[in-house]
Amino acid sequence: MPTVDELVATTEEPLVVRDLGAVRVVILNRPTKKNAMSVAIRSGLDSVLSEADADPTVRAIVLTGAGGSFSAGFDLKELADPTLRDAVPSNPGGSARAVKKPLIAAVSGPCMTGGLELALSCAFIIADDTALFADTHAKVGIFPRWGMSALLPRAVGIRRAKQMTVTGVFVNAATALNWGLVNEVTTPDALFDRVMELAEMVVAGSAASQSAQLELLVAQDGEPVAAALAAEDVAAAQWVAAGRGGPTV
Repeated sequence: MPTVDELVATTEEPLVVRDLGAVRVVILNRPTKKNAMSVAIRSGLDSVLSEADADPTVRAIVLTGAGGSFSAGFDLKELADPTLRDAVPSNPGGSARAVKKPLIAAVSGPCMTGGLELALSCAFIIADDTALFADTHAKVGIFPRWGMSALLPRAVGIRRAKQMTVTGVFVNAATALNWGLVNEVTTPDALFDRVMELAEMVVAGSAASQSAQLELLVAQDGEPVAAALAAEDVAAAQWVAAGRGGPTV
C-alpha cells in the first residue's frame, strides 16, 4: 500500500485525487501550509467530492492531508484579502455532508477550524496519535459557516463544544477518542493502511444499503427514540417499494 506522501510525490497540485481500486483518495496537498484551505482547494473540493459520489466505480472515499497534517483550516492570508476571501463562496463541509457514499476522514497532525468542520462532515474519523483538534474561530475573530456549531456539540456534547469554542483549546488524539470526536486512534505509520482496510470493508458491502442507512442515521440524529423508530419504518417501506435490494429485517 503506498503512503499518502507517495501518492502526491509527483505533483504540487493543491488537491490530489487518486483511485486505489474502488476507493477514491482525496488529498489536501499544501504541506508547507499545513494544508490550509486556499481558493484552489475550496473551489476544487465541491466538484471532486460530487464527482466521486456520482462515479459508479467509486464505492468509498477517503479524505486526508499530505505531510503529516489534515488541515489548519481556512488560509488566513487569503482571509485577510477580500478579493481572495470572497472569490469562492464554497462550503466544503456542506459538500462533504452531501456525499451519500461512505466518506472517511484520515486525520494526522492539525485539524483546526475549517479543517475540523470538514472532518466532522465525514461519515467518521480515524486519527493517528499526532492529531490535534481545535476550533479557533473565536481566537481569530471569525464566525463558522461550514457546520461547526451543529456538528461539534453532536460529536462531543454541548459543554465540551462550548469549551473548545470559547477557548480554542487543542484536544489531543487520546482526548478526542475519549470524547467521541474520533472513532479510532492509531500510529502515523499505520493510519493510512487502517483507513484503507476500513474502506475495503465498505467496498465488500452493499452500496445501496450503506447509502440508505447513512442517510437514515443522519436524519435520525438527535431525534427522540419514538421519532427515530418511526423514521426507520418509513425508510424500510421506501426501501421495499423501490426494490433496492434485499428484504428488511
